Amino acid sequence: MRRFISAVSTAALVIGVVVPSIAFSSAMYPKGKGNIANGKAIFENGKGSVPACGSCHGSDGMGDDNMGTPRIAGQYAVFLRKQLEDYATDKRKDSTMFVMNDNAKGLSAQDRTDVSTYLESIKPGAMGKMAFAGSDLKELAANGVEVGLSHKGKSLVEWGQGNRAKPVAACRSCHGYNGRGAPPIYPRIGGQRYVYLVNQLKAWRDGTRTNDPMSQMQVIARNMSDEDIKNAAAYLTNASDYSDSNYYTPYDH
Repeated sequence: MRRFISAVSTAALVIGVVVPSIAFSSAMYPKGKGNIANGKAIFENGKGSVPACGSCHGSDGMGDDNMGTPRIAGQYAVFLRKQLEDYATDKRKDSTMFVMNDNAKGLSAQDRTDVSTYLESIKPGAMGKMAFAGSDLKELAANGVEVGLSHKGKSLVEWGQGNRAKPVAACRSCHGYNGRGAPPIYPRIGGQRYVYLVNQLKAWRDGTRTNDPMSQMQVIARNMSDEDIKNAAAYLTNASDYSDSNYYTPYDH
């Protein structure tokens, strides 16, 4: 295990990625401090000119591959609030539904905190589902979407590709095991929607999204081919938070 961690850290440092200290307990990372009731009301009903979040992200907050929208249920509040603030200040441009900049501006700073806190509070099973699940890759392929190979994606996610001309750091080196997140900076990407993952990795690569800390995602994505991106997304979308033989994740309450 020590050799594995050392190898991941070394590979990440070689290509200029800072490896975070991943929290080992749910008590060790900052939680949202907003009003959950107000956040839920905005998510379900909207506010003023801002429509309900569920109208694009689904009533369960799990996103929609047909619309290209991400899963936001269960995401860390600190990360969600940063994205809303970046939309509100135009540091990030919504290239999916082209509404998030206006929507974020239509909410107060407190509203943005409240929505983020509510979304973080959603746990597997809370919306009538047994567990969070990502995209149905077979269904996407049947509908003509080019789907990557999960087993190749696992190699990229867990170990990276350091033995080629353009090395790629392991997603795990920042986002934790199976992309389950390393709050407060690095979001959950495991269980995220396939189409959204692919689109965002391409946006990092071509520079149309630039609100990443220290340009880390841009640096990594520039070394990823289309095949790399599809493979990583295929693995991540259905990656479990739970490692082998463990009944709990570091973030279980």
